[in-house]
Amino acid sequence: MQASLIEEAQKAWGEGIVHIGKVFQDGGDYAAAAKEHIDKFYNYEAGEVLFKPTLTSQKQFRTDFEGALSYFVGGNDNYPEDGGFAIKPWSDVRWENIGTKIIGNMGVAMGNYYFTAVADGSVTKVEYSFAYTINDAGELKIVLHDSHLPYTPASV
Repeated sequence: MQASLIEEAQKAWGEGIVHIGKVFQDGGDYAAAAKEHIDKFYNYEAGEVLFKPTLTSQKQFRTDFEGALSYFVGGNDNYPEDGGFAIKPWSDVRWENIGTKIIGNMGVAMGNYYFTAVADGSVTKVEYSFAYTINDAGELKIVLHDSHLPYTPASV
């Protein structure tokens, strides 16, 4: 595994998030688009994925496909705080890797990614740590997705 492989996967992941939002805007089956996205990028076929999405506080740690899908598209009573992150929608996702470590069959990257909103062009900065592995088919898959908004200290 090489860092460039992770960077390619990150770019494709961002394009997938934008695609889900576009399908939503066009009145298409955005849930199906999100399922395809999760199948393509996450390693649920091998079991649990450690998934900590950005905008959650009630059920902020998830390990199954259902929890990831709910975060991206909302509408799941088991996750009532999910509004559908991917259907905001976003027009762009830009990655800023701070560091990447490759250890055997595992790659870990951390940094910031920036989501540009379709509605007004505003940019949301999110901190992330992602871990990747190569599955039995030779595909790079996410096994850890941890993202959150940057810390904002209280006014003194």
